[in-house]
Amino acid sequence: MKNQTAFNPSKSWELQKIIKVASDLNLTGSTAASTGERIAAAFVLNRMEYLPDTYSDVVEAWDRLDHHWKACVRVIKRNGMHYIKGH
Repeated sequence: MKNQTAFNPSKSWELQKIIKVASDLNLTGSTAASTGERIAAAFVLNRMEYLPDTYSDVVEAWDRLDHHWKACVRVIKRNGMHYIKGH
């Protein structure tokens, strides 16, 4: 069994940002976040209606994220959904 550490978003500004953007989208339906941040948050929330208008294709939106941001989405989905307000 692997030694697993507790999920701690404070160790990564990217995790903090995605959680904040996802919370904003959940609470208000809008955000002033960047395109990549908004795409990541939409995937975390599994709410494709939150993708920017220029990314109506889900695969194209996913491909817009680099490998690190994709990993952040996966980490939040697995261990950090409780940090998202309104979820």
